[in-house]
Amino acid sequence: MSQISSLFVTRLYRAALSEHGPALDMVELLASCYSIAEDDEAGQGWCADNGYPGYTSYASLTDLPWRFPIFADLVKVLEGHVAAFAEDLEFDLDGKALKLEDIWINILPEGGMHASHIHPHSVISGTTYVAMPEGASALKLEDPRSARMMAAPTRLKTAREELRTFIYAKPAVGDVLLWESWLRHEVPMNLSEEDRISVSFNYSWG
Repeated sequence: MSQISSLFVTRLYRAALSEHGPALDMVELLASCYSIAEDDEAGQGWCADNGYPGYTSYASLTDLPWRFPIFADLVKVLEGHVAAFAEDLEFDLDGKALKLEDIWINILPEGGMHASHIHPHSVISGTTYVAMPEGASALKLEDPRSARMMAAPTRLKTAREELRTFIYAKPAVGDVLLWESWLRHEVPMNLSEEDRISVSFNYSWG
C-alpha cells in the first residue's frame, strides 16, 4: 500500500501578544512609533538615501526598549512567544538562550512595500502589528524550495496550504508572527491610504 509523508516542515507561529503576558496599550505603542519616527533624523536620512518608502528605524536606532517603556514591555512579552516557538521547533539550545538581537519600527505609507528578503545570522525573526488599516498588505511568505523546483508545473489554485509557493498571512493589530530567519518573506504594496505600522525583531542564539 502506498504511503505519502510530509517532510522538512516550515513552521509559522501566530498568536495574540496577550497570550504571553499582559495586554499592551496599542494606542501608546502607536504614538511611540510616530514620536520616534518624527525625532529620528538619522533614520529619516537613511530612508531617503536608500529609497525606503515611509520610515524604518532599522539602520539608525538600537535602543527602543530604553527610549520608551512600552517597548521594554513589548520585549518582555515577546520573550514568552519566542520561547514557545523554540519549543515547538524542538531546538536543542544546549543551555543557551535565544536573545533579542535587534528590534525596529516599520511605517509603510500608501504605495510602500518591502522587497523579498531573509534575516541572515539570526535564528527566529518576527513582527508584531501596530496599525493594519483596511487594504494594508499581508505578510507574503515564500516556499524555501521554490528555487529548486526547476521544470515543475505551477500548483493548482486550490492546492493545500502546505503545497503552495506563497502564503499570505493577514495579521490583525496586536498579533505577533514568528518564523525561522532563513524563510524568505516580503511586504507587498500597501494599498491603504493610511500607514501600515509594525515592529519587527530578530533573536539570535548563544
